[in-house]
Order: sequence, then structure tokens, then C-alpha cells
Amino acid sequence: MAVKQDDDVFVNKVAVITGAASGIGRALALELAGRGTRLALSDVDLDGVEATAMRCESRGAEVVANRLDVTERAAVRAYADEVRARFGTVNQLYNNAGIAFYGEVDRQDTKDIERVLDVNFWGVVASTTAFLPHLIASGDGHVITVSSLFGLITFPGQSAYNASKFAVRGFTEALRQEMLVGRYPVWVTCVHPGGVKTAVARNAAAAEGLDAASIARAFDRKLALHSPEMAARTIVNGVRRRRARVLIGAEAKALDRLARLTPTGSQRFGALLSRMVAIAPRPGSRR
Repeated sequence: MAVKQDDDVFVNKVAVITGAASGIGRALALELAGRGTRLALSDVDLDGVEATAMRCESRGAEVVANRLDVTERAAVRAYADEVRARFGTVNQLYNNAGIAFYGEVDRQDTKDIERVLDVNFWGVVASTTAFLPHLIASGDGHVITVSSLFGLITFPGQSAYNASKFAVRGFTEALRQEMLVGRYPVWVTCVHPGGVKTAVARNAAAAEGLDAASIARAFDRKLALHSPEMAARTIVNGVRRRRARVLIGAEAKALDRLARLTPTGSQRFGALLSRMVAIAPRPGSRR
């Protein structure tokens, strides 16, 4: 497959992608493979990430695939050093690994919230801090972190996910400021996808008494408007242009404007939308 030689942002650069077994992570890997990028792919799903690697290799990419749990901080630090030793440099880090959980606040156990934060937020912190010295040393580094539309607005039944994605947004935006203040050669981008059809919703856990599968089906049917491939192309174009924020989908752009114009209005809209599309947990018996 011919490599797109449109610029030097991707050709022969080394990109690390977490959560690369499926969805946006896999689509990012394939998109970058077609642009001549060397890839370090990881996921807790080893079979899935190896399948992604094989598809990238068929496009002529140099790829290494590993099982990695981003909640295991010592393993993440070791992995960062291994990738640096394997490729000699690291240019781009795509913090993509994430999970979801359905359930209102009074249905959730603390451990449910902790699990979401461990993967979605602390996983980003672990990967970013482990790879940042290598990104700085490259002289051409870029941190790309996947937050969410739910890092811009809130949604009922998604308090744990909302909290994690708002935290990711805050961490990423502060990191960008620090790179600017310190004049480090590292760009920072925060990504906010709207409704993208991935396995995150389908694999989500749920509070006791809720049917995660039916909620996921409703999400896929009513709100998953975009393909992972469309999301990956949008992210890569944002990286090429060194954008601070990348919003994926017209709905993400519209709701971002609504949240900035009327924060309380966006909350009322979220409550109304949840009733209209019936993807939030319904009222019923509580613990």
C-alpha cells in the first residue's frame, strides 16, 4: 500500500497507541500505518491487538504489539522504556484505552467508580508520565489523549465516566500549558469524540439491576453516528495541524457550544435527551 507523503508529521515517526485491539485504537493504527508511521500497539486484549498489528503489517508498517494493562503503573513504565529501546525514539503517544460503566450515583459502589477512574484517568496519567521524557527527548513529541463528548457535557447514568473524562480533559489541557511555559518540544491534543460505534459501550459494565447489553444496543442504534475510521481520520488530521482540541462529529461541536453558552441549559438538555433516546438507566428500585 502506498504511503501518503503529505508531510513529515507521520512518515517514519514512532507512535504508541493504547487500547489498540479494536474501535478507534485499531482505526488509528491502520490510518497511521498507511502514513508510514512505525507503531507500538498495546491492549489488555492480546489476541485483538495482535490482529490489529497483522493488518498494519499488511500495509507495510513496522509494528510491535504487546499486552498492557494501563492500570499497572510499573508495567507501563517498563513498557515505555522497552518501546524507546526497540525503536530508538518515541514521537507520538495516543492515550486511547478506556472503559465505561452504566449506573446512577445511588446505584454505584465505590469500586465501580474507582475502576473507571483507574483505566480512563490514571491510565492516561501513567502512560503520559512514563512516555513524556522520551517524547521530550525526541525533539518532536506529541501527546494525544482521547477524552469524550462526556468530557464536555454531563449525562445521567454516566457519572463515573463523566468524572473520568472531565479529569482527562483537565489533565491534558494543563499538560499543554506546561509544555508551552517550559518551551518543551511537545504538542498536546485533547480529543472529544461524539457518538462513535466502538466496543466501549458494548463492553461496559452496569450497576446491579441494569441491563448493560440493552443500554449498549440503544446507544449503538440511536447515538453511534460515526465509524471508528472517520474518528481516526479526524484525529490524525488534528495531529497533523497540531490542534489543541479535536471534536469529532457535528453533535460534539454543537453540544460544546451549548455547554459554553449555557452550562445549566446543557444539563437540562442532557436529561431530556436521555429520556428521548432511552439510553440512561430508568427510574426504579435502588439499593
